[in-house]
Amino acid sequence: MTQAAASSHHKTRLIGSAKLLPVGLFIAVILLILGVVVSVTLGAAEISAATVYEALFQYDETQFEHLIIRTVRLPRVVAGVIIGVGLAVAGAIMQGLTINPLASPSILGISAGASFAVVLGVYLLGGGTILTFAFLAIGGAAVAAIIVYTLGSLGRGGATPVKLTLAGVIFAMFTSAFTTAVLVMDSGTFDQIRFWTVGSLAGRDWEMIMWLSPIVLVGLIGALLLSRQITTISLGQDIAKGLGQNTVVVKAAAAFMVILLAGSSVALAGPIGFVGLIIPHVVRPFCGVDYRWILPYSAVAGAMLVVVADSLGRVVQRPQEVPVGVMLAVVGAPFFIYLARWRVK
Repeated sequence: MTQAAASSHHKTRLIGSAKLLPVGLFIAVILLILGVVVSVTLGAAEISAATVYEALFQYDETQFEHLIIRTVRLPRVVAGVIIGVGLAVAGAIMQGLTINPLASPSILGISAGASFAVVLGVYLLGGGTILTFAFLAIGGAAVAAIIVYTLGSLGRGGATPVKLTLAGVIFAMFTSAFTTAVLVMDSGTFDQIRFWTVGSLAGRDWEMIMWLSPIVLVGLIGALLLSRQITTISLGQDIAKGLGQNTVVVKAAAAFMVILLAGSSVALAGPIGFVGLIIPHVVRPFCGVDYRWILPYSAVAGAMLVVVADSLGRVVQRPQEVPVGVMLAVVGAPFFIYLARWRVK
């Protein structure tokens, strides 16, 4: 996709006035809260919204349903919100920096690198805490980003959208093969993280959230602080340099935020794909080119997508459940094909 094409694509905005953007964001937040409440009521046994309210504000530890809500369902939904925020914002940043509509943590191999690092670490260390998972995932994401960008920059023309996408897909396939090999060779590692490897929110608890949510928060705040510069870069390198922007420093700082967001999200629930690919394309028609709005809209919409997908996964095959990573792949794969066919030139 050329810079001119990317710029013209971003100019269309469904919300006609910039003054209405805060209203739209407020409505999106309200919808997210409603989605969270509904999600908490769903599961092997349905629980009423009134019981959810009682569990939150009139907690009685002798009530089994209150205990389930506080210790199982609520941390699961909160984890889904955190992951949705992290992956969606990371994807939006990546698409802006590379001017590549296919860029996302899953497509460019960032999630695969983080996942492989965690699996390898568990295999070598014989286990690990959630903090170990976080360090491994963030380190793996960083290494993956460096390798993919280096491969995508080889040859004439530097890092183009197509070359970056191919490099990411190849790297993801390569690391996924090694991840599978480790899991097959060592049943102990497989038993410890088998649900994690397919992207699942089952079993998430408050300790995991306590350790990883600050990392996502740092990445989100950093991304918002860089949003104006990301907007300029998304319009083209020449425009950014013409305005006196140090694109190398901005890209490095933004890439660090992507690594924090994507790495911590993978550490929390495994390699969940397509959130970072889909959400920026959904919100951009409403927000236009301005990443000061694209990023917060992406955060809310990403959280909503993961919460809804996880909720559906709990009811489509009750009493069993479909992992959220599988549910999102069902939607994300056709969307990727559509983008690759019609939006990349």
